[in-house]
Amino acid sequence: MSILIYAESWEGKFKKSTYEAVSYGVELAKQMGTEAVALTINAESDEELGAYGVSKVLKVSDASFDGFSPNNYAAAIKAGMENAGANVVVLNTSSNVRSFAPALSYKANASMASGVSALPKSTSPFVVYKKVFSNKAAADVELKKDNKLLVLANNSFGLIENSVSATVESLDVKGEDSRIKVVSRDIASGKVNLMDAEVVVSAGRGLKGPENWTMIEELAEELNAATACSKPVSDIGWRPHSEHVGQTGKNISPNLYFAIGISGAIQHVAGINSSKVIVAVNTDDEAPIFKAADYGIVGDAFKVVPELIEKIKELKG
Repeated sequence: MSILIYAESWEGKFKKSTYEAVSYGVELAKQMGTEAVALTINAESDEELGAYGVSKVLKVSDASFDGFSPNNYAAAIKAGMENAGANVVVLNTSSNVRSFAPALSYKANASMASGVSALPKSTSPFVVYKKVFSNKAAADVELKKDNKLLVLANNSFGLIENSVSATVESLDVKGEDSRIKVVSRDIASGKVNLMDAEVVVSAGRGLKGPENWTMIEELAEELNAATACSKPVSDIGWRPHSEHVGQTGKNISPNLYFAIGISGAIQHVAGINSSKVIVAVNTDDEAPIFKAADYGIVGDAFKVVPELIEKIKELKG
Protein backbone atom coordinates (compact mmCIF):
# COMPACT_ATOMS: atom_id res chain seq x y z
CA MET A 1 0.00 0.00 0.00
CA SER A 2 1.20 3.55 -0.74
CA ILE A 3 0.58 7.07 0.53
CA LEU A 4 -1.44 9.37 -1.74
CA ILE A 5 -0.88 13.11 -1.41
CA TYR A 6 -3.39 15.52 -2.89
CA ALA A 7 -1.22 18.34 -4.25
CA GLU A 8 -3.76 21.17 -4.43
CA SER A 9 -3.24 23.96 -6.95
CA TRP A 10 -4.81 27.40 -7.36
CA GLU A 11 -5.19 28.65 -10.92
CA GLY A 12 -2.73 25.86 -11.81
CA LYS A 13 -0.09 27.00 -9.29
CA PHE A 14 1.09 25.33 -6.09
CA LYS A 15 1.44 27.19 -2.80
CA LYS A 16 3.43 26.62 0.35
CA SER A 17 0.66 24.59 1.99
CA THR A 18 0.82 22.12 -0.91
CA TYR A 19 4.58 21.66 -0.55
CA GLU A 20 4.10 21.21 3.19
CA ALA A 21 1.55 18.44 2.61
CA VAL A 22 3.92 16.80 0.11
CA SER A 23 6.81 17.03 2.60
CA TYR A 24 4.62 15.43 5.27
CA GLY A 25 3.42 12.67 2.95
CA VAL A 26 6.93 11.76 1.84
CA GLU A 27 8.14 11.55 5.45
CA LEU A 28 5.09 9.47 6.38
CA ALA A 29 5.86 7.09 3.49
CA LYS A 30 9.41 6.69 4.84
CA GLN A 31 8.03 5.98 8.31
CA MET A 32 5.70 3.32 6.92
CA GLY A 33 8.25 1.88 4.49
CA THR A 34 6.18 2.54 1.40
CA GLU A 35 5.92 4.87 -1.63
CA ALA A 36 4.51 8.40 -1.76
CA VAL A 37 2.41 9.29 -4.81
CA ALA A 38 1.03 12.77 -5.52
CA LEU A 39 -2.22 13.56 -7.33
CA THR A 40 -2.84 16.88 -9.06
CA ILE A 41 -5.95 18.34 -10.68
CA ASN A 42 -5.44 20.79 -13.56
CA ALA A 43 -1.98 21.84 -12.34
CA GLU A 44 0.44 23.52 -14.72
CA SER A 45 3.78 21.98 -13.70
CA ASP A 46 3.57 18.65 -11.91
CA GLU A 47 7.28 17.85 -12.13
CA GLU A 48 8.21 20.51 -9.56
CA LEU A 49 6.76 18.32 -6.81
CA GLY A 50 9.88 16.21 -7.21
CA ALA A 51 11.79 18.89 -5.33
CA TYR A 52 10.05 17.65 -2.17
CA GLY A 53 10.64 13.95 -2.69
CA VAL A 54 7.72 12.74 -4.81
CA SER A 55 8.89 10.44 -7.58
CA LYS A 56 5.45 9.73 -9.09
CA VAL A 57 2.59 12.10 -9.91
CA LEU A 58 -0.90 11.17 -11.08
CA LYS A 59 -2.18 14.01 -13.25
CA VAL A 60 -5.90 14.69 -13.63
CA SER A 61 -6.58 17.18 -16.39
CA ASP A 62 -10.12 17.92 -17.52
CA ALA A 63 -12.21 21.05 -17.98
CA SER A 64 -14.95 19.54 -15.80
CA PHE A 65 -12.77 20.32 -12.76
CA ASP A 66 -12.42 24.03 -13.54
CA GLY A 67 -15.54 24.80 -11.54
CA PHE A 68 -15.14 23.38 -8.04
CA SER A 69 -17.53 20.58 -7.06
CA PRO A 70 -16.85 18.70 -3.78
CA ASN A 71 -18.24 15.44 -5.17
CA ASN A 72 -16.14 15.64 -8.33
CA TYR A 73 -12.94 16.27 -6.40
CA ALA A 74 -13.73 13.50 -3.91
CA ALA A 75 -14.34 11.08 -6.78
CA ALA A 76 -11.07 12.06 -8.48
CA ILE A 77 -9.01 11.48 -5.34
CA LYS A 78 -10.75 8.16 -4.67
CA ALA A 79 -9.81 7.13 -8.22
CA GLY A 80 -6.24 8.14 -7.38
CA MET A 81 -6.33 5.94 -4.26
CA GLU A 82 -7.43 2.96 -6.34
CA ASN A 83 -4.82 3.60 -9.03
CA ALA A 84 -1.96 3.97 -6.53
CA GLY A 85 -3.17 1.24 -4.19
CA ALA A 86 -3.17 3.82 -1.38
CA ASN A 87 -4.87 3.43 1.97
CA VAL A 88 -3.63 6.72 3.46
CA VAL A 89 -4.38 10.11 1.90
CA VAL A 90 -2.66 13.34 2.97
CA LEU A 91 -4.37 16.69 2.29
CA ASN A 92 -3.53 20.28 3.15
CA THR A 93 -6.03 22.56 4.87
CA SER A 94 -8.02 24.85 2.56
CA SER A 95 -11.64 25.86 2.06
CA ASN A 96 -11.93 23.44 -0.86
CA VAL A 97 -10.45 20.54 1.09
CA ARG A 98 -12.82 21.22 3.99
CA SER A 99 -15.68 21.02 1.47
CA PHE A 100 -14.82 17.68 -0.10
CA ALA A 101 -12.96 15.80 2.65
CA PRO A 102 -16.17 14.50 4.34
CA ALA A 103 -17.46 13.27 0.97
CA LEU A 104 -14.12 11.57 0.29
CA SER A 105 -14.20 9.95 3.73
CA TYR A 106 -17.64 8.52 2.92
CA LYS A 107 -16.76 7.39 -0.62
CA ALA A 108 -13.51 5.73 0.52
CA ASN A 109 -14.98 4.34 3.79
CA ALA A 110 -12.11 6.05 5.60
CA SER A 111 -11.37 7.36 9.08
CA MET A 112 -10.47 11.06 9.00
CA ALA A 113 -8.42 13.35 11.23
CA SER A 114 -8.16 17.09 10.54
CA GLY A 115 -5.75 19.58 12.09
CA VAL A 116 -2.95 17.00 12.16
CA SER A 117 0.35 18.65 13.07
CA ALA A 118 2.88 15.80 13.42
CA LEU A 119 3.76 12.40 12.02
CA PRO A 120 1.84 9.50 13.59
CA LYS A 121 3.04 8.44 17.02
CA SER A 122 2.27 4.90 15.93
CA THR A 123 1.18 3.29 12.67
CA SER A 124 -0.05 0.05 14.27
CA PRO A 125 -2.39 1.13 15.76
CA PHE A 126 -2.51 4.31 13.67
CA VAL A 127 -2.42 7.22 16.14
CA VAL A 128 -2.06 10.88 15.15
CA TYR A 129 -1.64 14.07 17.19
CA LYS A 130 -4.05 16.93 16.49
CA LYS A 131 -5.40 20.12 18.01
CA VAL A 132 -8.96 20.13 19.40
CA PHE A 133 -11.41 22.58 21.02
CA SER A 134 -10.41 25.50 18.75
CA ASN A 135 -6.69 24.80 19.31
CA LYS A 136 -7.02 25.05 23.09
CA ALA A 137 -6.14 21.40 23.65
CA ALA A 138 -4.49 18.48 21.88
CA ALA A 139 -5.43 14.85 21.46
CA ASP A 140 -4.00 11.56 20.27
CA VAL A 141 -6.56 10.11 17.85
CA GLU A 142 -6.63 6.51 16.67
CA LEU A 143 -7.85 5.91 13.11
CA LYS A 144 -9.27 2.40 13.05
CA LYS A 145 -10.51 1.91 9.48
CA ASP A 146 -8.24 0.45 6.80
CA ASN A 147 -8.41 3.69 4.79
CA LYS A 148 -7.34 6.93 6.46
CA LEU A 149 -7.51 10.65 5.59
CA LEU A 150 -5.07 13.04 7.23
CA VAL A 151 -5.73 16.78 6.85
CA LEU A 152 -2.53 18.60 7.77
CA ALA A 153 -2.75 21.88 9.71
CA ASN A 154 -1.10 24.63 7.71
CA ASN A 155 2.31 25.88 8.83
CA SER A 156 2.65 23.03 11.32
CA PHE A 157 5.14 20.66 9.70
CA GLY A 158 7.46 22.74 7.54
CA LEU A 159 9.04 22.11 4.15
CA ILE A 160 11.56 19.33 3.55
CA GLU A 161 13.38 19.53 0.23
CA ASN A 162 14.56 16.21 -1.20
CA SER A 163 14.96 16.60 -4.93
CA VAL A 164 14.16 13.57 -7.07
CA SER A 165 13.02 13.14 -10.65
CA ALA A 166 9.22 12.94 -10.75
CA THR A 167 7.48 10.91 -13.43
CA VAL A 168 3.99 12.06 -14.44
CA GLU A 169 1.20 9.68 -15.42
CA SER A 170 -2.20 10.79 -16.69
CA LEU A 171 -5.23 9.60 -14.74
CA ASP A 172 -8.36 9.61 -16.88
CA VAL A 173 -11.06 11.00 -14.60
CA LYS A 174 -13.93 13.31 -15.51
CA GLY A 175 -16.20 15.26 -13.21
CA GLU A 176 -19.80 14.07 -13.49
CA ASP A 177 -21.59 16.01 -10.73
CA SER A 178 -24.12 18.17 -12.57
CA ARG A 179 -25.87 19.34 -9.38
CA ILE A 180 -23.41 22.20 -8.86
CA LYS A 181 -22.63 24.80 -11.49
CA VAL A 182 -20.18 27.66 -10.95
CA VAL A 183 -21.67 30.76 -12.57
CA SER A 184 -19.03 33.27 -11.47
CA ARG A 185 -15.91 33.63 -9.32
CA ASP A 186 -14.62 36.56 -7.30
CA ILE A 187 -10.94 35.92 -6.58
CA ALA A 188 -9.35 37.74 -3.65
CA SER A 189 -6.26 39.68 -4.65
CA GLY A 190 -3.23 40.60 -2.61
CA LYS A 191 0.53 40.41 -2.61
CA VAL A 192 0.69 37.70 0.08
CA ASN A 193 -1.86 34.93 0.47
CA LEU A 194 -3.34 34.95 3.96
CA MET A 195 -3.44 31.17 4.42
CA ASP A 196 0.22 30.79 3.41
CA ALA A 197 1.62 33.91 5.07
CA GLU A 198 4.33 33.55 7.69
CA VAL A 199 3.59 37.06 8.98
CA VAL A 200 0.09 38.54 9.28
CA VAL A 201 -0.87 42.11 10.22
CA SER A 202 -4.47 42.20 11.42
CA ALA A 203 -6.65 45.02 12.71
CA GLY A 204 -10.06 45.56 14.26
CA ARG A 205 -12.58 48.25 15.05
CA GLY A 206 -9.95 50.13 17.01
CA LEU A 207 -8.86 51.63 13.68
CA LYS A 208 -12.17 53.56 13.62
CA GLY A 209 -12.70 53.36 9.86
CA PRO A 210 -11.55 51.83 6.56
CA GLU A 211 -9.68 55.00 5.63
CA ASN A 212 -7.13 54.25 8.37
CA TRP A 213 -6.04 50.91 6.92
CA THR A 214 -3.25 52.58 4.95
CA MET A 215 -0.83 52.22 7.85
CA ILE A 216 -1.79 48.55 8.31
CA GLU A 217 -1.06 47.90 4.64
CA GLU A 218 2.22 49.82 4.89
CA LEU A 219 3.32 47.78 7.92
CA ALA A 220 2.38 44.59 6.10
CA GLU A 221 4.38 45.66 3.05
CA GLU A 222 7.47 46.36 5.15
CA LEU A 223 7.17 42.90 6.75
CA ASN A 224 6.22 41.11 3.50
CA ALA A 225 3.07 40.11 5.37
CA ALA A 226 -0.58 39.45 4.59
CA THR A 227 -3.34 41.68 5.95
CA ALA A 228 -6.29 40.40 7.96
CA CYS A 229 -9.13 41.67 10.10
CA SER A 230 -11.60 40.76 12.83
CA LYS A 231 -15.17 39.64 12.05
CA PRO A 232 -16.91 42.95 12.94
CA VAL A 233 -14.63 44.77 10.50
CA SER A 234 -15.56 42.48 7.61
CA ASP A 235 -19.24 42.47 8.62
CA ILE A 236 -19.52 46.25 8.34
CA GLY A 237 -17.65 46.29 5.06
CA TRP A 238 -14.41 47.99 6.08
CA ARG A 239 -12.40 45.04 4.72
CA PRO A 240 -13.28 42.08 2.44
CA HIS A 241 -14.57 38.87 4.00
CA SER A 242 -11.54 37.07 2.53
CA GLU A 243 -9.44 38.77 5.25
CA HIS A 244 -11.64 37.69 8.17
CA VAL A 245 -9.73 35.45 10.59
CA GLY A 246 -11.34 33.69 13.54
CA GLN A 247 -13.52 30.75 14.42
CA THR A 248 -16.06 31.59 11.70
CA GLY A 249 -13.44 32.90 9.27
CA LYS A 250 -10.01 31.65 8.31
CA ASN A 251 -7.99 29.65 10.80
CA ILE A 252 -4.35 30.64 10.40
CA SER A 253 -1.05 29.73 12.03
CA PRO A 254 1.64 32.20 10.94
CA ASN A 255 5.01 32.57 12.62
CA LEU A 256 4.12 36.14 13.62
CA TYR A 257 0.66 37.67 14.09
CA PHE A 258 -0.04 41.34 14.84
CA ALA A 259 -3.41 42.10 16.45
CA ILE A 260 -3.89 45.87 16.22
CA GLY A 261 -6.98 47.43 17.75
CA ILE A 262 -8.56 43.99 18.24
CA SER A 263 -10.19 43.31 21.62
CA GLY A 264 -9.63 39.57 21.38
CA ALA A 265 -13.03 37.90 21.62
CA ILE A 266 -12.80 34.15 22.06
CA GLN A 267 -14.07 33.59 18.51
CA HIS A 268 -11.19 35.63 17.09
CA VAL A 269 -8.53 34.02 19.29
CA ALA A 270 -9.75 30.56 18.25
CA GLY A 271 -8.66 31.30 14.69
CA ILE A 272 -5.19 32.64 15.48
CA ASN A 273 -3.99 31.03 18.71
CA SER A 274 -1.83 28.49 16.90
CA SER A 275 0.37 31.37 15.68
CA LYS A 276 3.96 30.99 16.84
CA VAL A 277 4.16 34.57 18.21
CA ILE A 278 1.28 37.01 18.80
CA VAL A 279 1.87 40.75 19.26
CA ALA A 280 -1.08 42.84 20.47
CA VAL A 281 -1.54 46.60 20.34
CA ASN A 282 -4.52 48.03 22.24
CA THR A 283 -5.35 51.05 24.36
CA ASP A 284 -7.23 48.89 26.88
CA ASP A 285 -4.76 47.12 29.17
CA GLU A 286 -7.52 44.67 30.17
CA ALA A 287 -8.41 43.65 26.60
CA PRO A 288 -8.71 39.83 26.34
CA ILE A 289 -6.22 39.77 23.46
CA PHE A 290 -3.38 40.35 25.92
CA LYS A 291 -4.07 36.97 27.54
CA ALA A 292 -3.36 35.27 24.22
CA ALA A 293 -0.45 37.53 23.22
CA ASP A 294 3.23 36.77 23.69
CA TYR A 295 4.01 40.50 23.55
CA GLY A 296 1.65 43.36 24.30
CA ILE A 297 1.82 47.09 23.73
CA VAL A 298 -0.68 49.23 25.63
CA GLY A 299 -0.98 52.28 23.45
CA ASP A 300 -2.74 54.12 20.66
CA ALA A 301 -2.39 52.26 17.35
CA PHE A 302 -2.24 55.59 15.52
CA LYS A 303 1.00 56.35 17.37
CA VAL A 304 2.44 52.87 17.81
CA VAL A 305 2.09 51.60 14.23
CA PRO A 306 3.76 54.59 12.48
CA GLU A 307 6.65 54.40 14.96
CA LEU A 308 6.94 50.67 14.34
CA ILE A 309 7.03 51.24 10.58
CA GLU A 310 9.82 53.79 10.96
CA LYS A 311 11.87 51.47 13.18
CA ILE A 312 11.50 48.61 10.68
CA LYS A 313 12.61 50.90 7.86
CA GLU A 314 15.65 51.95 9.90
CA LEU A 315 16.59 48.31 10.52
CA LYS A 316 16.12 47.41 6.87
CA GLY A 317 18.01 50.50 5.75
